[in-house]
Amino acid sequence: AEAAELRARLRAVRHTVLVLSGKGGVGKSTFSALLAHGLAADETKQVALLDIDICGPSIPKMMGLEGEQVHQSGSGWSPVYVEENLGVMSVGFLLSSPDDAVIWRGPKKNGLIKQFLRDVDWGEVDYLIVDTPPGTSDEHLSIVQYLSATHIDGAVIVTTPQEVSLQDVRKEINFCRKVKLPIIGVVENMSGFVCPKCKNESQIFPPTTGGAEKMCQNLNVSLLGKVPLDPQIGKSCDRGQSFLAEAPESPATLSYRNIIQRIQEYCEQQHFQEEKIM
Repeated sequence: AEAAELRARLRAVRHTVLVLSGKGGVGKSTFSALLAHGLAADETKQVALLDIDICGPSIPKMMGLEGEQVHQSGSGWSPVYVEENLGVMSVGFLLSSPDDAVIWRGPKKNGLIKQFLRDVDWGEVDYLIVDTPPGTSDEHLSIVQYLSATHIDGAVIVTTPQEVSLQDVRKEINFCRKVKLPIIGVVENMSGFVCPKCKNESQIFPPTTGGAEKMCQNLNVSLLGKVPLDPQIGKSCDRGQSFLAEAPESPATLSYRNIIQRIQEYCEQQHFQEEKIM
């Protein structure tokens, strides 16, 4: 009955993409926010961004929605909209202050994730982007388990170039394989920094073991692209603005656009193959 309820609610969601990383601080929420903005740039597409980072919900701040509240209607919770075609849901909207700590055990977190999937009235959605916390435990198992009643296109895994990050990302890839979650590919974030004045490139996080490229070759996973560091990304996130719109000529924006295009192509291909089978 529960699976049927989730299936009924999410029937109108065409593509679901999870954004994962075993490591904290690699820019996963930033990537989720910019992926949502990039997809919603096409006004014919309806995009939803679900933040299941229960203890560290940063999506409301990044999307310029801090202080917003969730509204209830006869058909369930209404998402908070950034644009007409970009809706957001996060535990951050349920807190009385952005500084409130969420001190919950696993079952309560899992219950809220289920509630987000079952009770939020997304309507017709082309892309549902799910921003997850670091790790491979409660929230990840819950979202995969609940969404297995419907359909997940796959996961995008975010890393930085250094071995400390790659070590945890290998665990995340292993997790995806164990729970049979398809991997769309890996994004190497903070991949070098080009000085805007002298144009010299510096490796802020040196890829001592070959970075994401070598890891992807070893594990037979696609590398979707490398995003260079740009201080403007952090500033845009703090202001709740889209970096892609604020710095359209930045090398990081061009990299993001290529990655987003590859994700779209992957999802469309999946959809085409499913229709062929049916």
